[in-house]
Amino acid sequence: MSLKFRPAQLSDLPELAALLAQLFAIEKDFAADASRQLAALKLMLPREDILLWVAEESIADESQVVGFCSVQSLISTAEGGPAGLVEDLVVREGWRGAGIGRRLLDGAEAWARRRGMSRLQLLADEDNAPALEFYRHLGWTRSNMRNLRKILRD
Repeated sequence: MSLKFRPAQLSDLPELAALLAQLFAIEKDFAADASRQLAALKLMLPREDILLWVAEESIADESQVVGFCSVQSLISTAEGGPAGLVEDLVVREGWRGAGIGRRLLDGAEAWARRRGMSRLQLLADEDNAPALEFYRHLGWTRSNMRNLRKILRD
């Protein structure tokens, strides 16, 4: 067995959409819709200001994506420059607890630093205690900011 970390490829997108279905199954605010997730991933893939970072496991000639992280660039007026939003982090069931999430976030952080980003931020479901503990253990801290949203489509 071999585990490697690399940028996503077009052929990975169905597996990434399946991973997003696992993620959205535990988040109250979102519902999986493979066509929407694939459409978004196709928009993200070619952009240089977005990272789709995957963990791929290979055994013999077979490989599968076992996790991925996405980071989107934004300009922070508070920071006076670029910052990043970790939009997704998910590790396939059965692979959690093996350090893959940490390594995906390490890759995301290295990518962000190379682009001069001064901050990464993310959203996590407030009821997902294991995820919140995972982020806390890796040095992420709670913010006083509150996430609000307004849906613009029917």
